[in-house]
Amino acid sequence: MCNRRKFLGTTGAALAGLATSEADAAEGRKRPNLLFLMADQHRADCVGAEGNAALHTPNLDRVAAEGVRFSCAYTSTPSCTPARAGILSGLSPWHHGMLGYGRVAARYPHEMPQALREAGYHTTGIGKMHWSPQRSLHGFHQTILDESGRVETKGFLSDYRQWFREYAPDRDPDATGIGWNDYRAKPYALPEELHPTRWTGDEAVRFLKDYDRPEPFFLKVSFARPHSPYDPPVRFMNQYAQVDLPEPFLGDWAERNAMHGAELDFSLARGDLGKQQARASRQGYYGSVSFLDEQIGRILTVLDRRRLTDDTLIVFTADHGDMLGDHHLWRKTYAYAGSARIPMLLRWPAGMTDAERGQVRTEPVELRDLLPTFLDAARVPVGESDFDGRSMLMLIGGKNAPWRETLDLEHSTCYWPENQWTALTDGRHKYVYYAPTGEQQLFDLRNDPAEQRDLAKRAKHRAPLAAWRDRMIAHLSERGEPYVVDGDLGIRPKAQVYSPHYPGAAAAGA
Repeated sequence: MCNRRKFLGTTGAALAGLATSEADAAEGRKRPNLLFLMADQHRADCVGAEGNAALHTPNLDRVAAEGVRFSCAYTSTPSCTPARAGILSGLSPWHHGMLGYGRVAARYPHEMPQALREAGYHTTGIGKMHWSPQRSLHGFHQTILDESGRVETKGFLSDYRQWFREYAPDRDPDATGIGWNDYRAKPYALPEELHPTRWTGDEAVRFLKDYDRPEPFFLKVSFARPHSPYDPPVRFMNQYAQVDLPEPFLGDWAERNAMHGAELDFSLARGDLGKQQARASRQGYYGSVSFLDEQIGRILTVLDRRRLTDDTLIVFTADHGDMLGDHHLWRKTYAYAGSARIPMLLRWPAGMTDAERGQVRTEPVELRDLLPTFLDAARVPVGESDFDGRSMLMLIGGKNAPWRETLDLEHSTCYWPENQWTALTDGRHKYVYYAPTGEQQLFDLRNDPAEQRDLAKRAKHRAPLAAWRDRMIAHLSERGEPYVVDGDLGIRPKAQVYSPHYPGAAAAGA
């Protein structure tokens, strides 16, 4: 685990970018465009290239086939805002300061759009940013926003909602009638050209068709789906009506989440809703993924037609996944694969490396690695200690590049008091520690990737369990009490959403 070190200052980053630009010009090299494609609540196994034969994602599969798929990619804090803080800052949860769901800070010492802007890129963000204040730019030259109807800044109206008012003044953008954290699925009730997924695709296509600036672009396209509501156009809902969809995984430990006998509502985070409802939810979710994939195909087509594909680094990922009923859990904020493992696809431009295309890498990577990766591609020099993340480009050349042995995951209390945990994984095993109760879980991901067998209570696994507990103690030691007490993991009944490193920590009550 990296300790937080001093960042590059603003002036230093600007000078580094200028020096890089001058060196590139002297050698006749062009720095690549950077296309950052992002989905919301998209689980890792919902990409065809992952081996999911039920799902149709030809355009995401193309990115994987022409680049690399990271099979052990994670989001360290699997809910929207802390995940986005990691993307923005290149830091781990403790160091960017968000240990659970809260507000992304107004400013970090070093931020992705600002760093790339200073390096000479024209920076644009389209879609969902989920920042606070909502019109924050964090270095983007412009943002064109869809915030899923969310109003967290007084008087805020997203660009999508403004466009909707003008284009369809007599329509209701929420006419489908499903909530933002609902498990139900319905076909979109309006013409599909009004859907936010289509709007985000349209805006991205327009940007790429019209782009004529001399500097390379950094374009972030952030879709608000497949996050609920599961509301794809009817043609995508119908596409999965007769398909044999995967059933939820159920662990030998999952009965505690079934909530049998409890009254369940549409916004629940756990509960056994039965196979029929799980299938219906997945039908809408899979349809939403395929609709998103179609928009990505439109974006890739523009790159191809403008002959920009081989001049552009393309990355696709998500902020977190969706449990979809696995282990009787719904939504996110959990340590388990459906929530914490995410797709991570990267296609590099021609001439960047002679690495084999279509490879699969098994090293544990995380959202904190995105900023160092983009800076590396832009040839902006940074020290290894400037971020907790590292450039994923070093992994694709097939060399034995030094990489992290384990990756830290965590989430502060959400949905119910006991759902507060820290975890570690090396991609082969996962250790989970529940802070309010001291419960431990251990999974063998190689032989049990769905985490259906908890090894923590089995006598023959006492030694590896103890070894993983020691790793967790070492990881949390910099935090002190109550995380580590007298050399062992502490019991923490009280939630902590913000760490002392959160910008404005005193005001946030960290």
